[in-house]
Amino acid sequence: MSFPRYPQYKDSGVEWLGEVPAHWGIDRLKASIISSKNGIWGDDAKGDENDIPCVRVADFDRQKLRAVLMEPTIRNVTSREREGRSLKKGDLLLEKSGGGENQPVGCVVLYDDERPAVCSNFVARVQLAPGMVSSFWRYVHAAAYAVRLTTGSINQTSGIQNLDQDRYFNERAAFPTPEEQTAIATFLDRETAKIDALVTEQEKLIALLQEKRQALISQAVTKGLDPNVQMRDSGVEWLGEVPEHWEIRRVRALSSFLTSGPRGWSERVGEVGAKFIQSGDLTGDLSISFDDAKRVAVNDDAEAARTKLADGDVVVCITGAKTGNVAVCGAVPEDAYVNQHLCLIRPRPDILSDLLAIYLKSDSGQRYFAVAQYGLKQGMSLENIKEAPVPVPPVNEQRQIVDVARDASRSIGALVNEARTAISLLHERRTALISAAVTGQIDVRRA
Repeated sequence: MSFPRYPQYKDSGVEWLGEVPAHWGIDRLKASIISSKNGIWGDDAKGDENDIPCVRVADFDRQKLRAVLMEPTIRNVTSREREGRSLKKGDLLLEKSGGGENQPVGCVVLYDDERPAVCSNFVARVQLAPGMVSSFWRYVHAAAYAVRLTTGSINQTSGIQNLDQDRYFNERAAFPTPEEQTAIATFLDRETAKIDALVTEQEKLIALLQEKRQALISQAVTKGLDPNVQMRDSGVEWLGEVPEHWEIRRVRALSSFLTSGPRGWSERVGEVGAKFIQSGDLTGDLSISFDDAKRVAVNDDAEAARTKLADGDVVVCITGAKTGNVAVCGAVPEDAYVNQHLCLIRPRPDILSDLLAIYLKSDSGQRYFAVAQYGLKQGMSLENIKEAPVPVPPVNEQRQIVDVARDASRSIGALVNEARTAISLLHERRTALISAAVTGQIDVRRA
């Protein structure tokens, strides 16, 4: 879809705006607001009349540019503390603290909820001036954020980015008439909703494809490839029946070596040394990314030899948020080791590394890991790994199952990648459309 341009343009004198419609004004962002007041965190909820929802940065829907209070954080804020901070529908919320290297602070979203609320101390309530259309201005701030305009107003404090609000609101923007602001906002509300709906459909497709891939792989590694084979009870609740000629064996019986990495390695991290693999280096698709592994000075001793990786080793994350993630080693660098958060399994010749890794990553393997985890934190012991039950077919059948699982993963993975590419293009389209509309590169008044 193409849109006309305005009849006449002028140089805005502002780099990120370029030429704008000749009848538009150019002014500081602060001309669009009455105030920008920092939020408050208050006290823990007490169940009295002072309890109120508190909007955090975590409640920002950065794609749809609105605050979403699905499960609001309730804080206790007195009526006096709420003065100037009580949110009203149509206010903007400015992220003033937080951010990171790839996501600078300064995101702005619209508060369009009817419920009374306040915002946290990492957020500022932005009250717009009379005649300013709130939905239009959220798109202006989104376009400014997309070109990283906020980065010039960021102060770094102890690893946290803080936005200098005075400096940011001193940046210049284009000011259409209130009627045009309404027309542009109406157009963008409608068109971005269409794009968001397409993104949602692609996300649903990805979820369905991933479910299908997991189901196909789980079926292959627990039931085999022959639908007519005689079955028997595995004796394991979540496995159910398995082919009659398969064995159920524990990981300890399938491994020639099983260990975890040493503690204290983080104290020896440096610019040079061996590559120490952490849980974050497991990619999630049964492989390991060695490129960004940390370098650690390793002593040439039994401890080092014990944890050194080799091609064909299977690695399982045993602690932290990625507990249960699995990878099989291929093209291992000369000096690569595991840290204490990973379990290294060296399979015996009668079990293919790929089959063991695929099974442990399947629904059945992950169900065992879920049962085995202990305590308030996610984690498993080496004993848990050793006792994991594995259905083991003959070696020739193992190869067939691995081939089928790899083919399913490859073909469905290609479709998933296509859907992700489509989502990326839709996001780019959305960003470009917002920028074009709020800077007057397209005339949408009659769209």
